[in-house]
Amino acid sequence: MEVILLERIEKLGQMGDVVTVKAGYARNFLLPQKKALRATDGNRAHFESQRAQLEAENLQRREEAEAVAGKIEALDVVLIRQAGDSGQLYGSVSARDIADSVTETGVTVGRGQVLLDRAIKELGLHPIRISLHPEVSVELVINVARTEDEAESQRAHGQSITQIADEAEAAETAVALADEALAIADDKAAEAEAVEGMVEEDVAERIAEEADENTEAAEAGDAEGETEVSSAEESATEDASDEDAGDTESGEEIKT
Repeated sequence: MEVILLERIEKLGQMGDVVTVKAGYARNFLLPQKKALRATDGNRAHFESQRAQLEAENLQRREEAEAVAGKIEALDVVLIRQAGDSGQLYGSVSARDIADSVTETGVTVGRGQVLLDRAIKELGLHPIRISLHPEVSVELVINVARTEDEAESQRAHGQSITQIADEAEAAETAVALADEALAIADDKAAEAEAVEGMVEEDVAERIAEEADENTEAAEAGDAEGETEVSSAEESATEDASDEDAGDTESGEEIKT
């Protein structure tokens, strides 16, 4: 079915565009919501005659929507819900819940303006879109928490309370592992120092033993040298005595 759009429709077209859509979509949504007209010759002529006025009205509505968007961006919407330790809600947060919470702040928003693909079922910060005009939408972060204190913590950290707890636990585990690693390193260092000390002591003992052995060998050599000298002197003395005796005998023979 061909229709004339009376406003911008996301992923479909701008005001004044003639587009082809499924008949059910046109009859059930576009036409009853006055977002489009059947693309007949009469409606085409009527639209063109009203086009300037429709565009002016659309511009005014868009400016109003932009002003409201500025207010919504500044909102801090907190929804307190019961949940388990895993962060799963005992229930859910629906588009109606969000619309009512925003309206309570003084900015009127309908359930149909909250673009929520599925209900929120866990704690945390959830960005959602609110459509204020066919050409204006705004993102709003919904803070779902069990208490106001947890909501404040989630806002400060930009994470859900369960993520904060998980990171804190991971940090504690990392610190414990680091301490254990340092303790092991200290033990290994002490062990290495002990081994090094033992090695140095062993080397010192070996050097001392070698020095003693060298000293003993030197002393033994000196003693052996002295013995040889004494033997040589004794031999020389005996030789001299023998020579003297020989000379004496020769002299006696000559006298005879």
